[in-house]
Amino acid sequence: MLKKLLATRFKLLAIVYIFIISVSFLTRLILFIKSFGQLDGNLFQFLGIFLIGLFNDTLMSTFFLIPFVLYLWLMPNKIYFKKWHRFFLYGLVFLTINILIFNAVSEWFFWDEFSTRYNFIAVDYLIYTTEVIGNIWQSYPIVKLLIGIFVLSILTLLTTKKYIKAEVSNRLTFKWRTLIAVPLLLLPVLVFLFGSNKTKQFSANQYASELSGNGMYDFGAAFFNNQLDYDKFYRTEAVADIFNTVKKTFVDAQFQSDSLTSITRTVSYTGTQKNYNLVLISVESLSGDFLSRFGNTEHITPNLDSLANRGLFFSNLFATGTRTVRGLEALSLSLPPTPGQSEVKRPNNEGRFSLGNVLKSKGYTTQYLYGGYGYFDNMNYFFSNNGYDVIDRSAITDKKDIHYENIWGVADEDLFSLAIKTFDANYKLKKPFFSQVMTTSNHRPFTYPEGRIDIPSHTNRAGAVKYTDYAIGKFINDCKDKPWFNNTIFVIVADHCASSAGKTELPIKNYRIPMIIYAPSIVKPSNFDGLTSQIDIVPTLLGMLNVSYTSKFFGFDIFNTPANQRRAFISTYQNLGYLKDNKLIILSPQQKVEAFDVDSTNFTTTPIKSAPALEKEAISYYQSASYLLRHRLYQFKK
Repeated sequence: MLKKLLATRFKLLAIVYIFIISVSFLTRLILFIKSFGQLDGNLFQFLGIFLIGLFNDTLMSTFFLIPFVLYLWLMPNKIYFKKWHRFFLYGLVFLTINILIFNAVSEWFFWDEFSTRYNFIAVDYLIYTTEVIGNIWQSYPIVKLLIGIFVLSILTLLTTKKYIKAEVSNRLTFKWRTLIAVPLLLLPVLVFLFGSNKTKQFSANQYASELSGNGMYDFGAAFFNNQLDYDKFYRTEAVADIFNTVKKTFVDAQFQSDSLTSITRTVSYTGTQKNYNLVLISVESLSGDFLSRFGNTEHITPNLDSLANRGLFFSNLFATGTRTVRGLEALSLSLPPTPGQSEVKRPNNEGRFSLGNVLKSKGYTTQYLYGGYGYFDNMNYFFSNNGYDVIDRSAITDKKDIHYENIWGVADEDLFSLAIKTFDANYKLKKPFFSQVMTTSNHRPFTYPEGRIDIPSHTNRAGAVKYTDYAIGKFINDCKDKPWFNNTIFVIVADHCASSAGKTELPIKNYRIPMIIYAPSIVKPSNFDGLTSQIDIVPTLLGMLNVSYTSKFFGFDIFNTPANQRRAFISTYQNLGYLKDNKLIILSPQQKVEAFDVDSTNFTTTPIKSAPALEKEAISYYQSASYLLRHRLYQFKK
């Protein structure tokens, strides 16, 4: 039967399928060799990578072949078997080979950046074509790559074109073509309804699991699962129980309502409000490992190292996620990272309970400053609808104020110059101000003005980190002569780490970020090594300002929280981590809950059977945060 089928026009499907499997296998093999040192080195794992990989490649092929099935089904015999038609087939196959090879090359670069197959980041960036295409163009030798792909596609076609010719012995009628095509078209429908890319999660080693995936198939899965309903996909508890559990974690809280689903409480400090200015610098991809405090020996952060010694340094702080928007969510909403997309990017995110809204209600001028165009990642909309005035790249109208810019925005030094002008204007209003400044230079293509540091522009991330460090150091020095300097608290913190890849699904060490609070007239130099979550920064800063307020924040004022109550949240878009008492709980889709012991020195994890109390806390935090957002109960009211 198969032999007869391959004697018809439908043999083209077999040819294309072989192309798909071959290119996918070579892609997986190359990534396997690149990541070999990260694997566990056992035969079972290697077999799983390639056998499960073949299965996922086949699932992807059912979608990829849809246009071919439709074409082979609907094209009349009188056209299909014309001699000139074979050249059309050559062109169609050539285009297919181009797409497959182009995707393979793209997967290489995506893996090199994120150590994963395509995921929701790739889907997210599809929306922002200007920035993404510009970033790719500035980062890689695109012309040479495209020429190479074109030449390789031509060579592949020339070696296989004899199999593509439409010289077949069996000319099927439309009826028989229908009987073949309809089942083939049902296959992708069945895969869509019942298939899952979860088959790749066969190993505890995350590199192995990702290698067994298929980039195109994972892209599709991420596209349709960019937001996840917590109650549908995760372990849940009774609503009353989760809120009771969360409420117990707030020390001496004065709750304002008896409602089961309310965490609204009064936060009071003795004495009057301290109207210090607050400048929060969220630094793009500033991993803790870049600083000498965490053992770095490259000396790429001399200014930050100096500020760390002269300010209050947090050495045990963890980012909530792996994207800028996740960090911005934590630094504005003090909210655990609910599954799927960050709240910054979600619809109906207006009027949330935010740091901007709280300080604005206390008489502050509140702002968000960004060196790029703030439509990217929905930043303009989110911040302008949550208590901030947004100032972005469009505010710099004089070209002499721009020393350098790339697709992401102006150089950090130019952003800081804009910030100082803004602060000068704020000072004239005779009101305290809160400004969050988001940097961009520590981002591929790693370009910046020449002559600032000893690493040439467009060299590597180390250069970008050192340039950002230079820009921050220059900014602080430029501020020292300002009349508002002595009354200003500067907070320098990462939005997330440069990389979150690791052997485990949530490699804890890769979520550790630095934070420095610098205010020589206000804050004494010291080191704080207590466990701190990125969502704790907002209430901690309000505590330093002695602001009494009504709170819905999930974070703690970390200086007024007992050590045994401190915890941290870490996440990908679907794996939700809860770190406390040297244990890690991971919540995953399909109601999966895992528990691990954590080595406090190197952050390695060891699976344990269970940790019931912490599992309940983890579920309670994530489920209650999702509940409040879904029911619009996390709103700010004056």
